[in-house]
Amino acid sequence: QVQLVESGGGLVQAGGSLRLSCAASGSIRRINDMVWYRQAPGQQRELVAGITSDGSTNSADSVVGRFTISLDNSKNTVYLQMNSLKPEDTGVYYCHAVITPAGGWPRRYWGQGTQVTVSS
Repeated sequence: QVQLVESGGGLVQAGGSLRLSCAASGSIRRINDMVWYRQAPGQQRELVAGITSDGSTNSADSVVGRFTISLDNSKNTVYLQMNSLKPEDTGVYYCHAVITPAGGWPRRYWGQGTQVTVSS
């Protein structure tokens, strides 16, 4: 019943900005944490940034100072604000969440992915 829906990807020039969102819906008791991953063609999926329910965050060294992750608990939505984008940021961005559904144990969920392309 719980699902994640991502949006906000697109094509942007180097130095530009994008804001990704990932909205969780369904019978949710608590969102334990939400994490953004990305995957470039032919490469493994890597962690970009994550946030826990208490607001603690961590980010990959390659995006520190440029990307900001935030969580709006009232909307069950996580955001990834991406500034000063570089061509190497290009890839499919996936939202991953650990969510405790109503009356259940924590579960892992994946969004469908959203394409981010940064031109030089």
